[in-house]
Amino acid sequence: MKNSTVNDKTDKEVKDARRVTKNSHFLEIWNRMKRDKNCVISLTFIGLLFFVAIFANFLIDESLVTTQNVAERIQGPSLVHWFGTDLYGRDIFARVVYGSRISLSIGILTTIFATAIGSFLGAVAAYFGGKIDDIITRVSDIFIAIPEQLMAMVVVAAVGATPISVMAALSVVVIPNRCRLVRSTVLGIVDTEYVEAARACGMSDISIIIKEVMPNTLGPIIVVSTQGVASLILTVSSLSYLGVGIQPPTPEWGAIIFEAREFLRIAPYMCLLPGAVIALTALAFNLVGDGLRDALDPRLKD
Repeated sequence: MKNSTVNDKTDKEVKDARRVTKNSHFLEIWNRMKRDKNCVISLTFIGLLFFVAIFANFLIDESLVTTQNVAERIQGPSLVHWFGTDLYGRDIFARVVYGSRISLSIGILTTIFATAIGSFLGAVAAYFGGKIDDIITRVSDIFIAIPEQLMAMVVVAAVGATPISVMAALSVVVIPNRCRLVRSTVLGIVDTEYVEAARACGMSDISIIIKEVMPNTLGPIIVVSTQGVASLILTVSSLSYLGVGIQPPTPEWGAIIFEAREFLRIAPYMCLLPGAVIALTALAFNLVGDGLRDALDPRLKD
């Protein structure tokens, strides 16, 4: 009984020690990120963007997004309409706010899904090697060789321009890149002592990949994925602008600019202001990715 009690106390102490170590590690990363003013400002902007997107229904009347008002069409920015109105008299600022839901959702959900699939395939390729590695790597090379924009356009044109199809098209583009990234990272840790110890303990290959190998690739994955959200938002907007992405009247950022392209000379605000929001959002995610890269790099520790 005494031995059992001692063992229980020892296990609890080990778990508590691990929890304290993990919390201190996260706190250290956060403290280092706070030193980067650009990263802090970008995080604040992204947080505000998420707040506005989530609570858009409480902040702005949805009728401003959908209701056409010919009497107020093509009005410049004012205190009533911050970004002006479009050719149908709809409030552009309201459409940008509601459009943030679509653009952010597609960018983030696609990043999560594609990163999970691509990371697992890359880890499997590096762990097993041989023919499995050759097959996964060659297939990834084929998709990477095709321009990303062209690949996305082909998939969307084939299955239709809906949010789900756009996410599927972008996932096809992102998965090979994440696969190659994780493969190169796992090749450096697949023969380490803790992986050999896991094999000696009788863990299955899949368990070793998920529990021992993939957690050690989170650093580069988080950084690349954060910056990848910016790239995906730009790609979604460009697809809509080219007419093969989310279609009007859905208030997606690229679709808003697509509808306003014919009025660039007489009403440039219709394109420039939504475009500025897209550019600032992409810049913010890139700066956060840079901050995470610096915070996670052990060579930059004081």
